[in-house]
Amino acid sequence: MAEALRAAGCVFAEEEALLLLEQAANPAELADCVQRRVAGLPLEYILGWAEFDGHRMAVRPGVFVPRRRTELLVRLAAELISGEGSHSGYAVSGDSSSGIATTVHGRPGNASFDGVVVDLCCGSGAVGAALARRFPRAELHAVDIDSVAVECARSNIEVLGGHVHTGDLFDALPGSLRSRVDILAVNAPYVPTKAIKTMPPEARIHEPLISLDGGTDGLDFHRRVAAGARDWLAPRGCVLIETSEQQASGTAALVAVTGLSVTTIHSEELDGTAVVGTAHD
Repeated sequence: MAEALRAAGCVFAEEEALLLLEQAANPAELADCVQRRVAGLPLEYILGWAEFDGHRMAVRPGVFVPRRRTELLVRLAAELISGEGSHSGYAVSGDSSSGIATTVHGRPGNASFDGVVVDLCCGSGAVGAALARRFPRAELHAVDIDSVAVECARSNIEVLGGHVHTGDLFDALPGSLRSRVDILAVNAPYVPTKAIKTMPPEARIHEPLISLDGGTDGLDFHRRVAAGARDWLAPRGCVLIETSEQQASGTAALVAVTGLSVTTIHSEELDGTAVVGTAHD
C-alpha cells in the first residue's frame, strides 16, 4: 500500500498508509481509500479530518483544508490574550517590532478570558475551534459565505459553544458585536488569480475556488477586511490576517492606512506569515 501511495507522489506514504489502515473498517474499504488517494483526492477528505493545533478538525469534500501555517494565527491570538507578546522565534517588523499589544482589551491572559473572538472566512472553523479550546469562556463567532463550509464549521465550533454565521465577511456578524471584537482572525483567500494554476493539484482541483482566489494581486479580500475591521474592533482589539511573505507589505499597507498599528510576523517553523493590526484605546 505504501508503495502505491509513494508511486502516486505521496511524500509521506508510510504515515498516510497507517492513517488509512486506521480509517478503513475492512479490506474493501481500505482498497477504496487507497484508490481515491492514488487518484489525487486529498487525504483529509478521505479521513474526514485534518490535524490542526494538536486536534482533529472535521473536514469534508468541498471545504478548504486547514494548513499548518495557519496555526500562526492561533499562536499569535493566544499570545495577545495571554499577554506574552514576545514572539520568540518569529521574524517581526512594523510599528511594534519589539512585540505587539501585551494584552487584548486589558484582560488577564488565561482561561478566564471572556472576550469576543471572530473567525472570519472560517472554512472548517479550525482557527475558531482551536481558540475556543484554549479559551473556553470566550464568545466565539465564525463566518463563511460558503454553505458547505458553514455546515462543516458548525460541526467543529458549535460543540465548543461557538456560533457560526453564513454571509459575506462582516455583513454576517450580529450588529451587537460592533466595537466589541477583541480578536479578529482572518484567513481569507490570498492567492492571485493567475497563480491558481500553479498550485498543487490537490488544492487546485479539489478545494473550492472561492477559498483560494484572492483576485488579481491576491489582496481583494484583505482590502475589504482592512476597510471594515476598525468598526468592529474593541479598544486594543486586534485583527490578524494570514498572508504570504511576498504579499505581506501590501497587506500591512492596507491595514496601516486605516489607522491601526501594524506588525508583520513570520514563523520559519510554520512557514506562516501574518499581519496584525491593533486598535488604539
